Order: sequence, then C-alpha cells, then structure tokens
Amino acid sequence: MVSSKEEILDFMRLYPLFFIATIDKEQPRVRGIMMHKTDDKGIVFTTGKNKDFYKQLIANPKVELCFYSENTQVRITGTAIEIDEEISLKQEIVSSRPFMLSWIEAVGYDIMGLFRIYECKATCWSLDMPLARKRYITLFE
Repeated sequence: MVSSKEEILDFMRLYPLFFIATIDKEQPRVRGIMMHKTDDKGIVFTTGKNKDFYKQLIANPKVELCFYSENTQVRITGTAIEIDEEISLKQEIVSSRPFMLSWIEAVGYDIMGLFRIYECKATCWSLDMPLARKRYITLFE
C-alpha cells in the first residue's frame, strides 16, 4: 500500500487519471480528468472556461480528488486556485495533448482555465488492508 508522500506522488504520476468532486450550489458533481503534473507547489490540471466545471471551481475552490488503480485508492483534499497567467504552462499542456491543438488554434489560450491544487492532504486505502486506520499525509501546503 502507498503510505508516504513520495509513494503517493509516484502513484499519481503513474496513474494520472483522477476523479474530482466539486459543488454546484448544493449538489456535488464528480468527473474524471487527467492531471498534467505535480510540481513543488501542487497538482496542475486544465479545463475549458466555458464548462460548468470551471464555474464550479471559481465559485467554490474546495475540491476532493480520487486516484484509483490496482486496488488502491488515494483521496486528496485541497483548494484549486486558477493560475491563468502561466501561458508557458498552458503551451506545455497543449504540446503534450495534441488533441487540444485544433481547439486552441480556433479560439486561443484564453479559453483554457489553468489550475493548481494547493493545501493538499492525502489519505490512502487498499483492498489489501481494508481496515487500516485512516491517516492524512500533507503533500503540498
């Protein structure tokens, strides 16, 4: 089971698809998205500014993520803050995801909402140890 900060970060990088929960007024909303990367400050991802997801993040930046693979679940709480001024990071994301290129060529980088999740605390669960006591590990402050 993953149990240290380094193991959690390695797990996230190995399995970058995660589910993220937001709040839409009083209704929880969950969707799967791809993490771009983790850096020394937090977890980086993007979404379109025309999407409900973007509007939910702006209205209430508190989120919970769930990474899952191989009978292991990593749940992370944090605060998603828009970092829209980082154009080079937007360019890096588009170059790593060629399917986005035609979209950006048509409407420009301004349509991309770029976020970093700060204040991250993680808890892990594994089918191998289903009754293990819940423990929180600080990933980013």
